[in-house]
Amino acid sequence: MRLLLMSDTHLPRRAKRLPEVLLAELPLADVVFHAGDWVDTATLDLLESRSRRLIGVYGNNDGPELRARLPEVAYAELGGLRFGAVHETGSAQGREARCAARFPDLDVLVFGHSHIPWDSTAPGGLRLLNPGSPTDRRRQPYRTYMTAEIEGGALAEVTLHRLPQG
Repeated sequence: MRLLLMSDTHLPRRAKRLPEVLLAELPLADVVFHAGDWVDTATLDLLESRSRRLIGVYGNNDGPELRARLPEVAYAELGGLRFGAVHETGSAQGREARCAARFPDLDVLVFGHSHIPWDSTAPGGLRLLNPGSPTDRRRQPYRTYMTAEIEGGALAEVTLHRLPQG
């Protein structure tokens, strides 16, 4: 099972549209995650129409229209793994322990907010993934997103993709 992970698209404030390379990934993914800060409903409509399955949450920059359509936290079982998605997880210091305590029944947590890619494993085995942002790199050298594969009930081949500068 192929996953596509993104967050913090901030459209149309940070960019006018999603990068073409990211849009080209949509039909290849069995499940698309968006970990919040969409900003516009058009991006949600686009991903809903082009994704086989979309798992999304709202972020701190998302207004009432998005909050009416998306949860703060989303859960799904995929390929034998228990996933969650949330926008904010707090500061990097202590993130693993804090998330493991908040989400004790998950195998993988997809999150956003910082625009900083993150891939770590908490004590107890919770995998934390932040794909960064495909549209707003902030202080990062690249705009980013992630792909991953689920094989045999395990998360495999988690890849951080760097988008061309520009």
